[in-house]
Amino acid sequence: MTTASGTAYPRTIDNGVGERLTFLRVVPGPTGDRLEINNVVAPGAGPPMHVHLQQEESITVERGQIAYQRPGEEAEFAGPGETVVFAPGEGHRFWNPADEDLVCSGYIEPADSSEYYLTAMYDALRRSDSGRPSMFDAAFLATRYRDEFGMPEIPAAVQRIVFPVVVLAGRLLGRYDRYADAPEPVRH
Repeated sequence: MTTASGTAYPRTIDNGVGERLTFLRVVPGPTGDRLEINNVVAPGAGPPMHVHLQQEESITVERGQIAYQRPGEEAEFAGPGETVVFAPGEGHRFWNPADEDLVCSGYIEPADSSEYYLTAMYDALRRSDSGRPSMFDAAFLATRYRDEFGMPEIPAAVQRIVFPVVVLAGRLLGRYDRYADAPEPVRH
């Protein structure tokens, strides 16, 4: 399937540290375009604590077990056929606590910049030797898309003061050519 913007689906991205996402399609949803996704998470892998400031994220376990946690709460678990939903603005993380791959389906709605952001973040992780995006990549993505995505574990002072300085330095050093096609951030 190819959309009006020329995006071909399905399209798979891999972060090189245990997560693989397949963007299946974008369909109309109650609050905007819904990005439907399948993902495979290796044992022990999963994203750090994060927040989709404008988007709802839904994850349904197809195979395996998912562990998930909201800030200040104990970890919870879900198995095949169970769905976990994170409301817009709700911090969360999830991981695979089992010894076999976790396979899930789900969506992000409204899609907004999610597909670009996740693709860019996965690319940054793959380019890194540390399993974390470089400071230049992290600063660019966190600053540009700060109205849509947040990383609560990064201190606010770093996000508000240090990251903009790093972005300026990155621009001066020509570090952001790879982001020439970055869509404008969505402002709600």
